[in-house]
Amino acid sequence: MLTVSLSPHAHGSDSVEKNMYGVIVALVPALLVSLFYFGIGSAIVLATSVIACVFFEWAITKFILKKEETSIFDGSAVLTGLLLGFNLPSNLPIWIIIIGALFAIGVGKMAFGGLGCNIFNPALVGRAFLLISFPAQMTSWPLPGQLTSYLDAETGATPLTLIKEATKTGNVSLLEELPSATQLLLGSNPEGGLGTIGEVCALALLIGFAYMLWKKIITWHIPVSIFATVFVFCGLLHIIDPSYADPFVEILTGGLMLGAIFMATDYVTSPMTPRGQIIYGVGIGLLTVAIRNWGSYPEGMSFAILIMNAFTPLINMYVKPKRFGEAPQS
Repeated sequence: MLTVSLSPHAHGSDSVEKNMYGVIVALVPALLVSLFYFGIGSAIVLATSVIACVFFEWAITKFILKKEETSIFDGSAVLTGLLLGFNLPSNLPIWIIIIGALFAIGVGKMAFGGLGCNIFNPALVGRAFLLISFPAQMTSWPLPGQLTSYLDAETGATPLTLIKEATKTGNVSLLEELPSATQLLLGSNPEGGLGTIGEVCALALLIGFAYMLWKKIITWHIPVSIFATVFVFCGLLHIIDPSYADPFVEILTGGLMLGAIFMATDYVTSPMTPRGQIIYGVGIGLLTVAIRNWGSYPEGMSFAILIMNAFTPLINMYVKPKRFGEAPQS
């Protein structure tokens, strides 16, 4: 007796909830490091961002989309809130965080139809909106342990700020003020600011990367292609002109690790095939280096990912595998 049923005929153990909460677990090392360096300021920013994102997703689903079922328990809103918070300074006013959460969920996600339909990474949509709308608050980097407003905080230059200034002026001596590779790996910058909450410790982010590879939540193609592209591009620039930073420094500073591991690998907004993911990662790496060195902002990772998000449909079409049994076109 042959039983015939509709596809799919094989079921895997993966689910949206499993993968979302798996990424959240991978963010725990970076979360703990942020609490160590920024203390209660980090906790306030992250808690505000997560609660606001979950609330806005629930409210939009219930009162605007008029849906009975809510999606707040699948972990996607919590993950968006965490990633948005990781991309913010630890002294950002609460009202600005709430605006960013509303824009991330309302415009970046729900306006396209919710999870699985959004074109751009929601957390980066919120971050880009805040960076353009509130540049002073978003680029005020408090020294570790401070809990003050951005107006009266004692701030310091981040490594990317020094790199930007050295490139602009051609003053190679500014690069000597950068922390060592070990300090950058561990998140220590005794002379200045550390940057956003989630980018302070490259080692913690790499631990999360190893965990997600182990659990097969992501593959290596996007992060490794970004790291390799940035390393080669920056290495060539450094050889040509020593005022450009060392490639190891470029990889370990700023939001490159955070973006490459946790945001560029978003299932919805990245290509589906390994070949497409490598093309996507190379594009992000090239754009990041270009914006960092020749753009107005010291950091270019967020904008690079958003730009390549827009190219994802084209990449998917370009690398689309041939259908089984399809005859080659002459």
